[in-house]
Amino acid sequence: MTIQKDSELYEGILWLAARLDGKVPGRLEDPKVLNWLREKFDAVHEGGRLAIPPGQEDDAFGIFIDELFGYGPLQELLDDDSISEIMVNGPFLTYVEQNGRLVKSGITFAHNAHVERIIHKIVDPLGRTIDAENPMVDARMPDGSRVNAVVPPCAIDGPTITIRKYAKEPLGARDLIRLGSMSQDMAKFLQACVVSKLNIVVAGGSSSGKTTLLNVLSSFIPDGERIVTIEDAAELSLQQRHVLRAETKKKARPDDTEVTTRDLVRNALRMRPDRIIVGECRGPETLDMLQAMNTGHDGSLTTTHANTPRDVISRLETLVLMAGMDLPLPVVRQQIVSAVHLIVQQARLRDGTRKVMNITEVISIEGDTVIVQDIFRFEERERDDQGKVIGEFVPGGYRPRFEEELKNHGFDFPPEMFLPSAVRERRVREQQEQQQTQQERKTRFGRQRR
Repeated sequence: MTIQKDSELYEGILWLAARLDGKVPGRLEDPKVLNWLREKFDAVHEGGRLAIPPGQEDDAFGIFIDELFGYGPLQELLDDDSISEIMVNGPFLTYVEQNGRLVKSGITFAHNAHVERIIHKIVDPLGRTIDAENPMVDARMPDGSRVNAVVPPCAIDGPTITIRKYAKEPLGARDLIRLGSMSQDMAKFLQACVVSKLNIVVAGGSSSGKTTLLNVLSSFIPDGERIVTIEDAAELSLQQRHVLRAETKKKARPDDTEVTTRDLVRNALRMRPDRIIVGECRGPETLDMLQAMNTGHDGSLTTTHANTPRDVISRLETLVLMAGMDLPLPVVRQQIVSAVHLIVQQARLRDGTRKVMNITEVISIEGDTVIVQDIFRFEERERDDQGKVIGEFVPGGYRPRFEEELKNHGFDFPPEMFLPSAVRERRVREQQEQQQTQQERKTRFGRQRR
């Protein structure tokens, strides 16, 4: 029987951790502190408060350390680099996303109060409040991982925690190419668009990889530009030096002041930014973001929730109308067409992989219709025996209208890069050359063995 299933023992460990919380004389890395903790733990064990089965003393002590210095049962999941998301559905059921798939985890909490204790351990140091009056909270962990928590009365079956883990080493463009999320041509094209200061909207569903892609795009921004980032919970990890990071402020108490994304976007315009990056447009701040793109802040980046590039236009229209300015819809559409140059559509496929499905140019408006055109797209062919999606990235057969702008910044792409037939011929040649190289290596190896 595991220690977590022994309710009396588990409760005893939680009691000891709560009793020593805030009383530890130093950091865990100090051997003297670790010895002090072991002595306290052994004293309670020998006093009969902890009935630990023989041979499980070290496991019980590890649980105690995780409760005192870490995040309890979540700690082993947080330490596992193969896990990208953690979903706690009450004290006795936890799922994780591991290698792109949702699987049930074996960890459990003692009870609802135990889950709430871990929630408070995450949000209290940030000055955030969660209780029956404020039952929902967004926060981030010290490593940048994004956290959402809900407690009763809104959480009917017990407190819930959703953690989107922050990669210890943020993925770059080469990683996305290696993982099959985009092609090399697409990466080169996106780099050119960012350097050329085109305004880009990254779109996709929940957990489709929008923030990861936004991080990759931001890595293309030349060093030396003044960048202002605005997020609900800081997740972006820009490597440039001249970066100003801003985060929204929620109300901790009814009489507190709230600072919204819209407030921060408006303030950013007074900070002399070369570029503005908004983690996600989901409300009235969309109008201010579009106006910034239209008034000299070229090269701005943001994300939004939408399933297709055309849906992005409708989504932006709706968000702009939420600003309460009572603008006519044709005016809103014209603002969008003037501001947004490129839509990059991201998706999480059925097999758990994430891919850039479309790189789409926003061209013009004809009547009531916004004209968009794919420059690159992913075409799904089939699924193999393991359920893996098989497909390829292909050009849309269309050369972007802003090609001259790319050339002005030193990017002169060959015409065949945008032609599906030319790209397929090149891939066939590359495969043939690769096969020929492998055959030559086999031949040389066979001669050496003789």
